[in-house]
Amino acid sequence: MNYLVDHEISREMIEMTEVPNQYYLQGGSISVAYSPQGFGPLRQDLGPLILAYHDANQSQGFYHDGVQTVEVGDLGTIVSVRLDLAELIGSTTFSLLIPDVRLPEGENSVPITTEGITTLHRLFLPSPFAGPQREVYTVTELTGTAVNGPLPL
Repeated sequence: MNYLVDHEISREMIEMTEVPNQYYLQGGSISVAYSPQGFGPLRQDLGPLILAYHDANQSQGFYHDGVQTVEVGDLGTIVSVRLDLAELIGSTTFSLLIPDVRLPEGENSVPITTEGITTLHRLFLPSPFAGPQREVYTVTELTGTAVNGPLPL
């Protein structure tokens, strides 16, 4: 095998593919819709909806300022939102791992599997009320679809 030829073919294949602009995922009691460019109707002073989150207890929409996005080299993109803030307990965030996805030529969607991490950020309380660990994680496997297409209104 010639590495340079194979490498050039792989590069050409990647250039011919599309990157998704929407992700629809569910698992456990969680469902998430995420679009890096936003989707849905614009809200005055907030812009488009970036992430919609639903679980057994709540449904929330998050706009540009409420969404943190971090690219992590060998992991993908981490998209985080704050679900709630309780002054005496701490706060809860949800982080969605978005893998690098390339759609095959001629396809506008593919199935994906990823993880959602719900984090309880506890305030430091004196013993015996809490231990030294501040964050407690719950990981949920999410499955769904990565899509490149018109954004829903």
